[in-house]
Amino acid sequence: MSIAAHRWMFTAAGAPLQRADFIAHAGDGEVVVAVAGCGVCHTDLGYYYDGVRTNQPLPLALGHEISGRVVAAGAGAEAWLHRAVIVPAVLPCGECDLCKRGQATICRSQKMPGNDIQGGFGSHIVVPARGLCAVDEERLAKAGLTLAQVSIVADALTTPYQAVRRAGVEPGDLAIVNGVGGVGGYCVQVARAFGAQVVAIDVDARKLASAKDEGGAALALNARDYDAKGLKKAIAEFARSAGLRSTEWKIFECSGTAAGQTSAFNLLVHGATLSVVGFTMDKVEVRLSNLMAFDARAIGNWGCPPEYYPAALDLVLDGRVRLAPFVETHPLDRINDVFKAVHDREITRRAVMVP
Repeated sequence: MSIAAHRWMFTAAGAPLQRADFIAHAGDGEVVVAVAGCGVCHTDLGYYYDGVRTNQPLPLALGHEISGRVVAAGAGAEAWLHRAVIVPAVLPCGECDLCKRGQATICRSQKMPGNDIQGGFGSHIVVPARGLCAVDEERLAKAGLTLAQVSIVADALTTPYQAVRRAGVEPGDLAIVNGVGGVGGYCVQVARAFGAQVVAIDVDARKLASAKDEGGAALALNARDYDAKGLKKAIAEFARSAGLRSTEWKIFECSGTAAGQTSAFNLLVHGATLSVVGFTMDKVEVRLSNLMAFDARAIGNWGCPPEYYPAALDLVLDGRVRLAPFVETHPLDRINDVFKAVHDREITRRAVMVP
């Protein structure tokens, strides 16, 4: 099967994304998805502006937060035809030793749209059918959401969902989210849905207000108002007043900045878990011995296994995580303007490109 399509290609850092014609073909075990929406992630900006290398040589269509409808299916994938789906941002092979041992996030044969294969900033994308997340359109409509809006579940929601799950957040915990933008804002909501009281930290007053008013953070702190000791003291005082433990804080670094990573590391307490969710090419200097002294742990988080996508989507469809206030859609032909606006921090909500 084949379908004529077009997509926007990343050609070189700083150069406009260009349109190119191609033929999408679903091979065995693959599907062609007509893209409903594709979110703009800061990882895309890293490829486009900061020289982060993609695994597939250029030209390449970026975009890994994808939702849409299956319009063609290869052998073995026919059951997906016509279904609304979310395409996981990282697609493990499901067959290697790592996958079989529950280590799918480090599968060496994984495929990431917009990195290993063509991405979602286009009208159609060809992806393996394995791991697709079905979207119940009746529940979607009842939740007042569109298929394009839930594209961000593919990364902005599921990545913090995986981080919160792996950190073992449970009722009675204090969760600290450092950087409450596109990913961090959802981390606030997911940690709260898991039963934690959440402290939101950022340098942008608008994001902090949104995390508190829309996301349910119990406390919002502007990092510009504190030095390292002062920030930790403010959180400790909140924990004491709220009847929370002074130990075992769950810290989520979502800012993807050197300053944010340093700040998050400085918040370690005894038994703390530091989950690194945001990405930066910048280097930081920390005293690793603090992990030993506090008997703490640090965890990196790369994507989310596809099997957890349905549970993460349920949080949205059940209303436990609010999505609409944090998303705005734009026509795909404005992609260059949107990239610049996101890069310049003129857009604070998650931008979704719609073909």
